[in-house]
This record gives sequence, structure tokens and C-alpha cells, in this order.
Amino acid sequence: VVAGDDHGCVSSSMSHQSDLALAAWHMPVIHPGSIAEYEAFGLWGFAASRFSGAWVGFKAISEVVEGAASIDLAPLPTFAPAAYTPPPGGLHIRWPDLPSLAIEARALEKLEAVRAFARANPLDRLVVAPERPRLLVVTVGKSHGDAMEAFRLLGHGPDALAAAGVAVLKVGLVHPLDVAGLSAVAAGVETVLVIEEKAPLVERQLRDGLYDLPAGRRPRILGKRDATGAPLVPEVEELRPSRLLPVLADRLRDLGRPVRVPDAAPEPASPGGLPVRTPYFCSGCPHNTSTRVPEGSQARAGIGCHFMANWMERDTTGIVPMGAEGVDWTGQAPFTRQGHVFQNLGDGTYFHSGHAAIRQAVASGANITYKILYNDAVAMTGGQPVDGTLSVPQITRLVAAEGARRVVVVSDDPDRVAAAAARDPLGPGVTLHHRDDLDAVQRSLRETPGVTVLVYDQTCATEARRRRKRGSSPLAPRRAVINDLVCEGCGDCQAKSNCLSVVPVETEFGRKRAIDQTGCNSDLSCLKGFCPSFVTLEGATPRRRPGVAVPAETVAARAAALAEPATALGPEPYEILVAGVGGTGVVTVGALITMAAHLEGRGASVLDFMGFAQKGGQVLSFVRLAAEPGALNQVRIDRGRADAVLACDLVVAASRDAAAVIDPARTRIVANSHEIPTGATLRDPSARIDTRMLESLLARRVRPGALRSLDAQAMAARLIGDAQAANVLLLGFAWQCGLVPVSRAALEQAVTLNGVAASANRLALAWGRLLAADPVFVEAHLAPEDVPARDLGAVVVRRAAYLRAYQDEAYAARYRARVAAVRERAGDDLAEAVARSLFKLMAIKDEYEVARLQSDPAFHARLAQDFEGPVRPTFHLAPPFLARTRPGEDEPRKIAFGPWLLPVLRGIAALKGLRGRRLDPLRLIAERREERAVLAEYEAQVDTALALLGRADPSTLRDLLAAPPR
Repeated sequence: VVAGDDHGCVSSSMSHQSDLALAAWHMPVIHPGSIAEYEAFGLWGFAASRFSGAWVGFKAISEVVEGAASIDLAPLPTFAPAAYTPPPGGLHIRWPDLPSLAIEARALEKLEAVRAFARANPLDRLVVAPERPRLLVVTVGKSHGDAMEAFRLLGHGPDALAAAGVAVLKVGLVHPLDVAGLSAVAAGVETVLVIEEKAPLVERQLRDGLYDLPAGRRPRILGKRDATGAPLVPEVEELRPSRLLPVLADRLRDLGRPVRVPDAAPEPASPGGLPVRTPYFCSGCPHNTSTRVPEGSQARAGIGCHFMANWMERDTTGIVPMGAEGVDWTGQAPFTRQGHVFQNLGDGTYFHSGHAAIRQAVASGANITYKILYNDAVAMTGGQPVDGTLSVPQITRLVAAEGARRVVVVSDDPDRVAAAAARDPLGPGVTLHHRDDLDAVQRSLRETPGVTVLVYDQTCATEARRRRKRGSSPLAPRRAVINDLVCEGCGDCQAKSNCLSVVPVETEFGRKRAIDQTGCNSDLSCLKGFCPSFVTLEGATPRRRPGVAVPAETVAARAAALAEPATALGPEPYEILVAGVGGTGVVTVGALITMAAHLEGRGASVLDFMGFAQKGGQVLSFVRLAAEPGALNQVRIDRGRADAVLACDLVVAASRDAAAVIDPARTRIVANSHEIPTGATLRDPSARIDTRMLESLLARRVRPGALRSLDAQAMAARLIGDAQAANVLLLGFAWQCGLVPVSRAALEQAVTLNGVAASANRLALAWGRLLAADPVFVEAHLAPEDVPARDLGAVVVRRAAYLRAYQDEAYAARYRARVAAVRERAGDDLAEAVARSLFKLMAIKDEYEVARLQSDPAFHARLAQDFEGPVRPTFHLAPPFLARTRPGEDEPRKIAFGPWLLPVLRGIAALKGLRGRRLDPLRLIAERREERAVLAEYEAQVDTALALLGRADPSTLRDLLAAPPR
């Protein structure tokens, strides 16, 4: 029975300790402390189970499960026969075996059989065995590595411990404890110190077992408490070598050993307000839409990816175990004025136990709408299929049979659901709706008394992407593209879609939005943004961008000629933290380093802490290397012990968790300076991540010169044509800087063995090395970047040229004259604010301008350059007089117009001379009148600011005139 325990509450709703429950069920429990022990303990457990007839508990903690290490596989063991005679009838399963006290008696007898098997085949191991021990340290599971590392840091390896009279016993069978064997080891020692994580399972058994020893032979037992009853070994948090240092140092001093506790790394300074990288729904995730609720309603969270709606401003709260969805509302409802809630429920959870939650809600008469989020996969843990057969029609029939008052299905593709329902009918009275009608459907359901069910049908975006790659699903039929010249950067498309692939992009005319085609899963909910900048392409696929025109062989040869860094593993472990964003290859970087060390015969381990991080959250990969495998005691990098940090993302690298492993005198950092948006910055169009501030913060945490940085995303895109190679490029940069002590040959072989994009990754490694050691060669081959204008003259020239195309030369001259007047009287600072703000108000994206930009040959040439296949755009517009606003909605719905609209757009653009004049058919539209009024108001504001020169604070005036773009 494998029990997965998350002692640190990293990816669970709460920390837990299953061995206590297993022991309460009279189940033997084994607790391996490392990956190497998983094999040996697992085989022992199977053999013990066969011998005793007992289920054997196998405690698996996250710090071991989430890791990888180089180990030597041992030959298959043989197990010695145990001196044990089973009771009549034996111990194994039999039939009939009806509930009775005989089962309990047999369970206790099975524990006796396990004890006998353990005496013949000991799982406990005496690691340090002095001739005359005075102190016995009993370690359990992973805490053994923590204790041995702490002893090492105190200058006491196994030989020194033996000389000091310290015995170390590693317990493998934690229940039932081999008290007789322990008593023999403990005989004559003065003190026994038990080191185990969480509650004291071994310590309690040891105290019980040694209690009746004569006073002269009974040692003092320390563990969670010291001899005075004060707390000693922490019971709440996970153990670390640094947390055990003071405990073990005191014990060594009691033995008269001189010890010096290593200086603790100073607490890192973390200014308030730092950005945080929280997990987020994947690009195109169904939950981006399905977890929304109507205004005035509330939703309850459940187990699954959709739980992340808790931190997305969606009026969603709560946490319940699987199968208890809505149970809390049943108890609360009688005591609140709120008459109804929505309850999110994943399809996997529904199949597991959620159906029982619906049943109890029906029985209690609760007013609740269950939203069964059918995404066709167990998405949170990697896209596994839901166990058993489960379809939307089946769910509707089941919940109807349970007594749901009303059942509806909402889908991104109702035609697909209708076709399936023709073969497998929906439940009685079930109605089918498009996801665009979700809000209206939910408003109707919340007014229906009793239990109602909404089945939201849309395949998990990440799983759909996997299926497309495997060829089991067709490629996405449509691609969305934003014309950045039409986009005003309002962020409404991001707010409507909540999609990570709608990303900010800096342009000449300010921060706009773009679709990241590498991450886009073609959900297309971004089209709901009330903006005319979108076009979709039917049947087109993104074209791979070319890198620089330098043959890969030339790059490899140039990199091979570089002087290699003088790096070598010393007597102590070398520790590297890789910090970055889930889903971007951070784990791959750690795996490549670990594999390279393994290929060289070194000791290597990696521990990946992700939690929800595969959804774009924080990933920390702890890599530890040593000249010999036995030198690695634990897998996590302890406080202040990192030799190097590969900061693939500044936000994660600046976090408290990452900062804890940095030592100012020891750590070196290589950082990716690229701004990678967080969920918060995507939702707020004005939000920025101050990368310079974060980089400066990291620089202050290490000694001068110990930090080097580069924009890895930009370099990967420009050099290789693929920004996704950024982290491997950063690895090459770090290796050349001497931060990764493995050979180049081993690292390149690890890339080949990884088998994914091996050629591209070798090229990325080579370019990374060249960026570190031969930047002149790199710069010589980079094409010039089209960067936004910086000086005032260029800002005005580019905007005046735009306004000339927007309207005419007179319009552009009006702009130039206004900026020149401000510059003459107030200087460049105020003039630049006016130049940018006035342009924005003069270049309003009205119907004429949208038509001009969407039909611009330059835009269509860019589409042909970026996409392969048919580039026939469909335009998504809400033209006046045609678009309609549905009841209950605030905005008119957009209409899709095919490529036939292009000549119409050109014709409308040709009429721009009518703009604002008597014959302009659009001049009386409310939005157009408001835009003209705002422009006039701003120009009057400029005149007022000029009149206040010398009397008002210049920075206040600048902020006033820079306000319109914000």
C-alpha cells in the first residue's frame, strides 16, 4: 500500500502523515529514505507480505518521489527463512472471512510474523557502529540524509562519529518497530536521540519498548522534546540539515567534542510588493470560461485545476475534499441570506465520488448548481483518461436519475455534442447551449429551486495539444492573430479569455497585445474582446522563424574553439538551483545537468518542486552533484548552500524560497532578464514587472561580479528562431561561465539522450556559450532590432508619418506644430509626454482607420511571412448599424466576415477624407462625438499646463499630460 505523504504541504490541501493511520490499522509500515531504497524496500515489502499475509504500507514522501538520482542497481535479493510458526489455519486470505474479532486477532498475529521476518531479514541498518557508544542517533526515512549532512557540516563524518562514541541506526521498518534489536544496540548508551519528521511514531514505540529496562540500562530518550520537556526536533515542518545543526551540535558538545556550527546565511532582504508567480490556467483552458459566474453569484471550489479560480477574482472560494463538494453549503444555507451557490466539480472527481455529493444535495433540498467540468482528462496530474467509461450523455442521465431539477449542457462545440447525442441520447429534458450563452444559462439556473446541473463540455487544452502532436486529433483549424497597429493595449481580450497566450508586447506606439502562437491552443475565446484588431486564419499554421544566417556547423565549431572553464567537483557537494516557470523546460535543464554528471560516473540528484507549477507557476529544481555518489546525503539544497543559481525567471529567482539557498559569499547567479508575464500582469494592462529592480535585488544578494544576465528569450528567438530554447541557451551561458561542473562532452551527450529537439538544443548550448565568451561574434551576426524610438525627434517623426497616412499632411502638421510649441516653451520632457498622448488621441481607431489597417498590404505580407498554408483572413468586427446587443449583455456581439470583406475595407479606407465632416455618415455616432470632445479637452489641457509653467510642479504637469495613454 503506497501512501503518498506531502509533509511540506507543497502540492496538497494540507500536510499529512499516513504512517500513523496505517499503524492504527495494524499494518506494517516501511519508510524508504532515498530513491535507491525504493527498490530494496519494495522487494522486502513484497516478500514480507507473502510471508505474513499482511498488507505492507510503503511510505512515499514528496521529497523522494519528486526527485531523481544516479544509483547502482543491486542484484535481486534472496530472503532468509524466518523462525516463526503460524497459528492453525495460517495467516493468509480465506473465504468466507466474515467480520469478526478473528480478523483483528489475525491482524495482530500477522504483525508477529512481520517481526520474525524482520529479525531474519533486517531492514534497519547500523550505519555507524562504535565499539562503546555513548549516544545512539535513530534516524527514520529521509531524515537520515538530513542528519548525516548536518553531521558532515559539523565536521563529523562516519569515522569521527565512531571516535566520538556516536552510533547511528537507520530505521527502515517503522511499524512494528524492532524494539528487541534496538534494545541490544541501545544497551549501555547514555542517550538515544530519535530524528523523524512529523509526529513521533518511532519514538513512541521506542519509549514503550525500553520503559521496563532496569534503571542502569535504560537510556534517556530525546526526540520531539528534550530532557526538560522543551521542543527539540521540529514536529510541524519538514526537516533540513540546517534545522538539525543546533540539536546535533549540542549532543556532540555533551560528549566533549569541539564543534563549530557553520555560520547561517543571512536572512535575505525581500522588499514588499515583489511580484509573485502563481499557477494559472493553461492557454485555452476550458476553465478560463467555465469557472465564471454571473454578477451577484458565488461559486465554491473543488479538487482539480479549476481550484485556481480561487485567486482569479471569480467570486470563487472554499476548499473541500473529493466527494464533499457542496456539503459545506448544505450546512451553511439555512444560516445565510444568500439563496444559491454554484459548485465546481471536475469530471474525474464526479466519477470518483462527486456523484455522492450531488446525491446528498438532492436529499437535503439545497439550492445549488453543480457545474460538472467535463474536459475529457485528469488534467491536473498529467492528462490521464478518467477511469472507466464516462460521457456527457451518461452524466446527464445519471444526474437526472439522482433527482436534479434541471440539467443543461454547455459546450464550445454544440454540434459535436448533438452528433454524439444522436447515438447516445442526453437525459430527459436536457437542453444544449453554446458557451457564448453561459452567463444567461447560469442566471436561469440560479433562479431554479433545488439542485440543478450544468455540464460544461470542452476538452482540456493541454490534452488537446498532446493529441494533435500525436496525430490522434486534427490540427487546430483556426489561428487568431492581433493586428498590433489596430490594438490599443486595453487588455479586454485578455480579460475576456483569461488566456496566458494573450501576451503584452512593446511596440513603437506603446504596449499592445499579441498572440503567442507557440503556446496558443486555439481556444479563440480571445475573440470576445471588444476590439477590431483580431483576424483568424483558416487552415494556416505558424511558420518557424529563421534564426541568424549562420550554419549550425559554423556555430558549433566556433563554440568548440572556446577555452573551456576550469571547473571540477571538489570534496564537498556542488549545488545548483534552477528557478523558473512551469512548462518552459526548467525541469529539463535540471535533468540535463544530472544526466551529464551521471554519465561521468559522478553522484547526482535532482529534486523538482512544482506543485501546480506545470500551470505556469513557480518551479524550483534542486541539483546536487558530488565526486562520489555516497557524498550526497539529501536531495534538497539547504539554506545558504547553493553554489550557483540559474535564474530562468527573475520573479521566481527573487522569491523567498529561492533566496533562502543563496549565500552572499558563495553563490553565483546567471539570470534571464526577459520579462515573463504573471497572471496578475496579464489581467492588468497597466501592470509591469520591473525586471531591472529584480535583477538589482539579486545582485545585492551576492558579491560584486557574481551575477551575469542576458535576455535569453530574445537571444533564442533572434539566434535560433525559437524563444522556447531560452532555458537551454541560458544553460550553455552558465556552463561557459563556470557554474556547471560537468564536461562539455557529457552535457552534449545528455542532450542527445534526452531525445527531444536534440539538434536545436545543441545549437542553443553553443550559442549560449558564445554569448558568454565571444559576444562580438554573436553581435556581428544579429540583424538590427526594430526598437521603439527613444529621443523626442524620432518619436515625433514616426508619429507624424503615421498621422499623414491616417488622414493627410495637414493633420500631421497640426500634430507637429502642437508638439513644437510645447517643446519651445517647456522643454523636451513635457513635450515628449504631449507627443505620445496627443498622438494617441489623434489616431483613434475609428471605422476608417480600422479598415485602412486591416486591409494594409504590409499587414497581409506579415501574415504570409508568419504563417504557412492558406492565408485568407476572417475579420471579427462589430460594425455600427449591423452588430446587435443581446438582452442582458453590455456589448454588441462581433460578426465574422470572410476574405470577401477586403475590397470593402479598402473602399471604406479610401473615404477617410470624410472623417468628421458634414458628409461623414459616422460622425454622429456617440463614440465618435466623444472622441472628438476628448481630443479638444486634451488640447485645452495642454494650453492650461503651458500657462502654469513656473507656478506648478513640472512633474505634476508631466503626469497630467501623460494621463490619456494610461
